[in-house]
Amino acid sequence: MNDSSWGAPPHTGYWGPSDQGPVQGSAPAGPAYDAPEARQTRPMPVVPHVADVPEYGDDQDDDRGAARLSGPLFRDETPQAQTYDTPQARPYGAVPQNPEPMPDVPHPAPQPKKKSAGRDLGAAIGVGVGLGVVIVASLFVVKAVFVGVIAVAVVVGLWELTSRLEERKGIKAPLVPLALGGAAMVVAGYVRGAEGAWVTMALTALAVLVWRMTEPPEGYLKDVTAGVFAAFYVPFLATFVAMMLTADDGAQRVLTFLLLTVVSDTGAYAVGWRFGKHKLAPRISPGKTREGLLGAVSFAMVAGALCMQFLIDDGTWWQGLLLGLAVAASATLGDLGESMIKRDLGIKDMGTLLPGHGGIMDRLDSLLPTAPVVWLLLVLFVG
Repeated sequence: MNDSSWGAPPHTGYWGPSDQGPVQGSAPAGPAYDAPEARQTRPMPVVPHVADVPEYGDDQDDDRGAARLSGPLFRDETPQAQTYDTPQARPYGAVPQNPEPMPDVPHPAPQPKKKSAGRDLGAAIGVGVGLGVVIVASLFVVKAVFVGVIAVAVVVGLWELTSRLEERKGIKAPLVPLALGGAAMVVAGYVRGAEGAWVTMALTALAVLVWRMTEPPEGYLKDVTAGVFAAFYVPFLATFVAMMLTADDGAQRVLTFLLLTVVSDTGAYAVGWRFGKHKLAPRISPGKTREGLLGAVSFAMVAGALCMQFLIDDGTWWQGLLLGLAVAASATLGDLGESMIKRDLGIKDMGTLLPGHGGIMDRLDSLLPTAPVVWLLLVLFVG
């Protein structure tokens, strides 16, 4: 709509009054149309419009005529796109007369998803080999050095466990009496046997109770309970490794214990990763399968027969079969127990000290509950 639609000069025809009377096709003359009040209408504000774009359609009358509606929407014919025979004569965006069909692009077949171990396998193997060298070297060179290795592992494991308990649950198990008592427990087990281990365990629990009294009473019960549990779970179970070492063939017994545990874990991992389909305990550890458990049992029994026959004095192969079966069961239960603790804490690993493995406690999970089982069976079998 242009500006003459509102408040036009007197000589206009359609919208304004005229001094010469009504014009054919105009509004009738008369007072209602010639009155000054009728001519004093409010002008419409000028609305800017984009050049080259018609306001009403493709064609326009002059400002005294109405806009004629035109274009494809008001005609019977349908607009035809102009075609061109050659690409050189075709402007940009024009439709070709005989468009060439698009070639079929083959879609790559979906690749099957590969199984992943979930960890850096290279780092895990390197760290495992390094730890094995340190353990074997200290085991066969000087027994006391190996006892020191056990004590260091116990202290680091206690630090990881108590740190995660405080971070995730707000439980402040006293680390100082646990670390001192744990290291003393390992030494006492090596020097005085089972009697020394039990006495040191009792003294460590008492030290935890007294040490926690120096802080406010809020949370005392849960703190000391966690402290006593940590003392039993880490240093006391590790003491049985030191007690194995006191025998004449102590180094061979400890080596058998380590080999069977590692072989059991390796067999469970290899068979479960390749053939595992049925979950063993999905609510605790979704990665473990029944096929993996069978692999652990098979590998451990074979390794146990070989170790008892060739490493342990007066040992026989059938004793090794029973020993391997017991190790596979205890190692699996220990791994599930550690997984239960980590699920309760909402963490994946107990630490980050060992690349590819997690923390020290993530490597001790199978070893700790297996140590008293191996110690007891070896005492029953060969004394």
